[in-house]
Amino acid sequence: MIHRVKTQLVLSMAVVVTAVSAVCSAAEPQKLVWPKRLAPGDTIALIAPAGPPDREQVMRFKNHVEQRGYKVKLREDMFNVEGYLAGSDKRRAEEFNEAFADPEVDGVLAVRGGYGCMRMMPLIDWDVVKKNPKLLLGYSDITALHAGMNKVGIVSFHGPGPASGLGSEKGPTEFTGKYVLHAVEATPESPAGPYTVEVPKDVSEVDSFGKGKATGRLVGGNLSLISALEGTPYAIDTDGAILVIEDVNEAPYRIDRMIQQLKLAGKLDHIKGAVLGKFTEDFVREDKLTDDQRFDTTGVLRQYFEDLGVPVLVNFPIGHYPQNCTVPLGGEVEVDADAKTLKILAP
Repeated sequence: MIHRVKTQLVLSMAVVVTAVSAVCSAAEPQKLVWPKRLAPGDTIALIAPAGPPDREQVMRFKNHVEQRGYKVKLREDMFNVEGYLAGSDKRRAEEFNEAFADPEVDGVLAVRGGYGCMRMMPLIDWDVVKKNPKLLLGYSDITALHAGMNKVGIVSFHGPGPASGLGSEKGPTEFTGKYVLHAVEATPESPAGPYTVEVPKDVSEVDSFGKGKATGRLVGGNLSLISALEGTPYAIDTDGAILVIEDVNEAPYRIDRMIQQLKLAGKLDHIKGAVLGKFTEDFVREDKLTDDQRFDTTGVLRQYFEDLGVPVLVNFPIGHYPQNCTVPLGGEVEVDADAKTLKILAP
């Protein structure tokens, strides 16, 4: 009888150990695929998955990249307007699916953000996307699409489009232009391999919380979108990751609410570090609610990130700002709080 009990106990422990090992193995972050970097001669598909784009900006950008040696594909119906959307959800999803299914297309660029990507997520053929890993560039509302790309195992790029400098008459700032090309283009000027983002003082006064270095997958993007994705299949996985957030036109109490939502969801519990981008303020005075500096935007960010015990970069030039650094969501990066630097560990 005693022998039988011992045998059952050993078997039960074996089952538990096996189950725990399986869970731990499943919890290990997957290595995402880096899409092919672009080079002159490649074809770029322009898409409008969110708000209606400005035709002049789009065509000016198209001319810029064609002069650089790229071919460009776009659908004329990308200029459709349906309320605050660039056409119907069906139209926008078809455009996205076609860009990834098209064997001639090497990279996909969202011409603007706004709102609309979450509406079309159920209509995207993610199997097609997974089988055709291509470079996707965009930011703001495009954060939802980045989350979907990461879920199917593909690194995507949080960076500017025609509506945020690339389609202006003057073109992007020197800093923005340098790092969008460094991230997505394969040329002698931007060779493959790790590189450190150098932020001049006149671009942004980068600060930091905490000490030391941390390495991990970069996840996140626009704060409004990543908080809205909580509770959906596209919610970001922050375990062992470096969290990046940015936003625009959000009063401090709304930023507070969205970060608190992430905190309550456990998304700050196991991050290795963070990059706090630009929180561009352009909201009505009444939304500020208080003049207490502990509750302005910087004060709110400090409340959540200063005592996390991980290295955090503050005021990094990422987001709705002329100086907008392109970064790989799902890709490995290194945050150094002492040197106040971000290193992209590109393969």
